[in-house]
Amino acid sequence: MMRQYELVEKVKAYNPQTDEALLNRAYVYAMRAHGHQKRASGAPYISHPLEVAAILTDLKLDDATIVAALLHDTIEDTETTREEIDRLFGAEIGHLVEGLTKIQKLDLVSKKAAQAENLRKLLLAIADDVRVLLIKLADRLHNMRTLQFMAEAKRARIAEETLDIYAPLAGRMGMQDLREELEDLAFRHFSPDAYQAIKNRLEELSEKSEPVIGRIEKELSQKLSTSGIHASVKGRLKRAYSIWKKMERKSVSFEQLSDIFGFRVVVDTLAACYATLGIVHTTWQVVPGRFKDYISTPKQNDYRSIHTTVVGPGKQRVELQIRTEDMDRIAEYGIAAHAIYKDGRALPSSAKESSESNVYAWLRRTLETLSEGDSAEEFLEHTKLELFHDQVFCFTPKGQLIALPQNATPIDFAYAVHTNVGDTAVGAKVNGVLVPLVSTLRNGDEVEIVRAEGQSPPSAWEEIVVTGKARAAIRRATRAAVRKQYAGLGQKIIERAFERFGKEFSEERLKAALPRLARATLEDVLAAVGRGEMYSGDVVKAVYPDYREEQAAGAGANLAEGGWFGVKGGQGLVFKVPGSSEGDGGGDMSRAIPIRGIGGDLPVQFAPNGGAVPGDRIIGILTPGVGITIYPIQSPALTAFDDEPERWLDVRWDIDEQHPQRFPAQLNITVINEPGALAQVATVIGESDGNIDSMSIAGKTADYREMVINLEVWDLKHLNSIISQLKTKPVISAVQRVNG
Repeated sequence: MMRQYELVEKVKAYNPQTDEALLNRAYVYAMRAHGHQKRASGAPYISHPLEVAAILTDLKLDDATIVAALLHDTIEDTETTREEIDRLFGAEIGHLVEGLTKIQKLDLVSKKAAQAENLRKLLLAIADDVRVLLIKLADRLHNMRTLQFMAEAKRARIAEETLDIYAPLAGRMGMQDLREELEDLAFRHFSPDAYQAIKNRLEELSEKSEPVIGRIEKELSQKLSTSGIHASVKGRLKRAYSIWKKMERKSVSFEQLSDIFGFRVVVDTLAACYATLGIVHTTWQVVPGRFKDYISTPKQNDYRSIHTTVVGPGKQRVELQIRTEDMDRIAEYGIAAHAIYKDGRALPSSAKESSESNVYAWLRRTLETLSEGDSAEEFLEHTKLELFHDQVFCFTPKGQLIALPQNATPIDFAYAVHTNVGDTAVGAKVNGVLVPLVSTLRNGDEVEIVRAEGQSPPSAWEEIVVTGKARAAIRRATRAAVRKQYAGLGQKIIERAFERFGKEFSEERLKAALPRLARATLEDVLAAVGRGEMYSGDVVKAVYPDYREEQAAGAGANLAEGGWFGVKGGQGLVFKVPGSSEGDGGGDMSRAIPIRGIGGDLPVQFAPNGGAVPGDRIIGILTPGVGITIYPIQSPALTAFDDEPERWLDVRWDIDEQHPQRFPAQLNITVINEPGALAQVATVIGESDGNIDSMSIAGKTADYREMVINLEVWDLKHLNSIISQLKTKPVISAVQRVNG
C-alpha cells in the first residue's frame, strides 16, 4: 500500500510549489472519516483513496484534484457532508467531491435506471469540471485492479459496466493507455477463459518475438537517423483485449492475425512525421488499405497520428504510429494533457471550445439529451452508442467534416448535421449519386441530404441508425407524431361533446380548467382524451360544472320532438334519424369524426376480426392506448361494449379520392377438398384486384376444408364483387364475410 509521504513526494516531483500541508490535512481527514472501514480485500479503506490519488499524480494534476481524490468517497460512504468539505477544504474541492458522489436515494425499480441516473449526474459534473472525470476514471482503475476480491456475480457486472461505459469514456477523452488497461482488466473478469488463452499465446509469442522487435527498432532508427530525422522508436505486442476484439470482428484465429506487433515513432516536428512516412513507404512494402492520417483529420478525442502498416524486416507485418511529442502526450493522457487544468482553473466555455473543441463537442452533444426528457434507459443507450471508437469521416457539400461511427448511414449523417435535417430527410446523394438512406457510408464520402419540409421520420428508422443522437431524435419525433394524432382525436371528441351538451367549446375556458383536470397543458388534456385515459364528459364538467342537468334536458327535448333516438349514449352518442337508410353511423354526419384509414391524422385501427371497409356503416370504439377501433355497425363484437357507452364514437368515412388505399376484410370460405382448390380461390381474388394479407386452412370434414382469408379491398362494392366471383366457382361450397 502506498504511504502518505510517498504520495506527497510524487506530487512534489512535478509540482515543487504544492501545498504539502493541504495534502496531509486531507489524508488525515479521510483516514478519520473512513475509520475502521475495510476493503473487500481486508485492507484499510484509506488505501483506496491513496492509490486513486497516486494514479492521478502520473497525470501531473493540480493539488485540488489530488485532495478531491483523497476525499472522493467521504460524502458517499461516511457521515461527511458537502458543507463540511466546503468549510475545511474550500468550495472548489467540495464541488469536485460532490460531483463524484452517486445519487443514493433513488426510488427506481431497475438497476439499469439507477445506473443511467448516476451517469447523468456524472456527465453533468464533468461538463462543469472535467477533473471530475479524471478522478472517476482513476477510481474505477484502482477498483478494477482489485476486482478479484469481489464476489463473482459482482465482478462480472462491474467488468461489463467498465467495458460499456468507463473504458470507452476514457477513450473518448483521449486517455488511450488508461482505456486499454481498463479494457484488459475488465476482459480478465468478463471472459476469463478467453483472456487466459490469449495471454498465454502472447507470452509465448513475446519470447520468440523479442529479437524481431529489437531488430525492427534498430533498423528503423538507423534509417531515420541516416536521413537526418531524430526519432524514438518503440515496439510492443498489442494487448489481449484488442486482439480478442479483432479476432471477433474479423472472425479469424490468433494465427491469422498479422499485425500483432505495433511500433510508435515519435519525432520532433510535424514535417518530420511526413518525412518519416515517406522513408518508411519507400523502404518497405506498404499493406494496401491500412493507411490513416489522423494528423490532417484528427479524431473527435483530439488524437493525432499517422497510422500505416508495412511488411518490414524479416517479412514481418508491422503497424506503425508516427507522431510528435505533443501528439504522443495527448494520445497517452488525453484531456489531462491540456495545461488549462494543471493549475486547477478551467477556462471560460468559449476558450474551452477553441482549444478542445473535439472533446467538448461530444460532451455537449451528449448533454443535449439531458434536456430532451428521454427516459433513463434511453439516455443510457444513447450514451453507449455515442462512445463507439471506430469512425468514418464524411463531408457536407460545403466541406464541413462530420465524424460518424462505423456502419453509419446517411440518416445518421443528417442527424449529425442537425436534428431538423434528419427529421425532414427523404433521400441522399453520396458523391453526387442518389443512394438509399440505409446505405453504409465510407471514409471520404461527400453526403448531400435531400429534404422535404413537413416530413417526419418513420419509426422503422430507429432500427437502421447506429448513432445515439439519431436514435433518440427518431424516438422523440415518433412520440411527438403519435401524441399529435391522439391530441387531434381528443380535440374532435371534446368539440363534439361540448356541442352535444349545448355548450361552447373554448380553448381559453379549457385552459382555465386545467388544474381541475390535473393536467399541465391543453395538449395533455387533448391527448389524454384521445388515448382514452380521460372521459370527454369530465372535460365538459370541469369547464361547466352544471352540464349534467343540461345534458338530460337536451336529450329529453330531442326525444320529445320525435326527431332522434339514441343508438348508444355517452362520450360519442350515435344518433339516427328514423326512416333514414343512408349514412354510416347515424343521421347527423356533420358531427361525426371523419375516418380515412391507417396512417392518417388520427390514431386508427380496424376490428381485429373482420375489419371494416368504405360503404359499411361504422362505429368507433375508443381503445385506451390505441385510439379508435373501427367496427361495422352489424359486428357482434360491439355487444362487449354495451356497458361502456363512454367509449362509443360517432364516425364517418372520409375517403381521399386522390390517394386511395385498401382496407381490411375477412372471408370464411368452404371449399371441396381437392387439388387446385386453393389456387382457384387465390386466382379469383388476384384477378379481381384484391390483396391477400394472410390465410389459414383447417379441415372441416374429410370432404371439405375451411379457409379464413384476410384480404385488402378498396370498398364494400369491391368486396361484394370478389364474393360474387368466388361463389361462381364449383369448387367453392360457401363464402361468408366475417363481421368480427
